Amino acid sequence: MTFIVVSPLSRIAEMAVRHKARDMISLIAKEQAFHRPGVIAAERHLTLGMNDIVFKGTGDLVAPDETHVRGIIDFAASWRQETPLLIHCWMGVSRSPAAALIAALSLAPDQSEETLARRLRAASPFATPNARLIEIGDALLDRSGRLVTAVRAIGRGVDADGNAPFVLAIRDAACG
Repeated sequence: MTFIVVSPLSRIAEMAVRHKARDMISLIAKEQAFHRPGVIAAERHLTLGMNDIVFKGTGDLVAPDETHVRGIIDFAASWRQETPLLIHCWMGVSRSPAAALIAALSLAPDQSEETLARRLRAASPFATPNARLIEIGDALLDRSGRLVTAVRAIGRGVDADGNAPFVLAIRDAACG
């Protein structure tokens, strides 16, 4: 089964090695320095500079925008799915779970947004997908508000310490 590994920044090397990931998306503040794990080739690593905010015009912070979400969708489409896709942000709680939902839905558009969101919640009690990324993803994937509604339905995750990576299957196991 094809899956996405969602991780906090502090555990990306461990998760890349453990799950044999060769493709990675980083959703991280522009000024945040970090090292790409050696098992991830530079050409299979997408870095999207953004802060975990939901409104534009918040000081010097960079709000997620359509360009970022198109990057997620395009990178997911180029992923060969022979090994897991690793997606991370600072804590692995907001931006990266949102990106994982967007990537999964872009790769398997015939699935229910509600089922996908429930699968996310089952995989992580901590995930609280960034609402702005979800709204933009919903629009770009022509989901007519269903992704937004599904993510709202699972609610805010429980408080997290940023040390809880998880795995999200692209499809429900029953669907194949």
